[in-house]
Amino acid sequence: MTQPAAEAIERLVRDIPDFPQPGIVFKDITPLLADPDGFGAVVDGLAAAGRGPAGEVVVDKVVGMEARGFILAAPVALALGVGFVPVRKAGKLPGEIHSVSYELEYGEAVLELHRDGVAPGDRVLVVDDVLATGGTARATRELVERCGATVAAMTVLIELTFLPGRSAIGDLPFTALAQV
Repeated sequence: MTQPAAEAIERLVRDIPDFPQPGIVFKDITPLLADPDGFGAVVDGLAAAGRGPAGEVVVDKVVGMEARGFILAAPVALALGVGFVPVRKAGKLPGEIHSVSYELEYGEAVLELHRDGVAPGDRVLVVDDVLATGGTARATRELVERCGATVAAMTVLIELTFLPGRSAIGDLPFTALAQV
């Protein structure tokens, strides 16, 4: 974790109680995205998960989940010099797809990935905004593996430690820039 990223998250991410439904505290990252220094620090911090000990890039693709994962994963892919691949909600991707149903902390959903989005043997960095119950992360990992690729690591802005996300992702190398 980089200190500038952690400080930016602490300073710029705000809690919105009872959104999208009562009892949920939503982590609003829009002030962070509007701050170029904070956003840059976060992108650098997330991209570190796709680098080896000597700073070399160790992934072939960066996968981001709809919707806030897109905002973070695309600049991380650029920082690493690799391609970005979106994982979308059901019905949003044309062509041949893999599809996985999963549970959210407040409902159920389906995620999809183009069958040719990642190639067999690719090493993938998964980037998202928050790790909560781990359902989205587990579903994304399954989609990547169906393509014959490997999730090398996952990185997020914030891990909600009071939820079981860590156990849901198993032995996947994982980093969070901040924990609450």
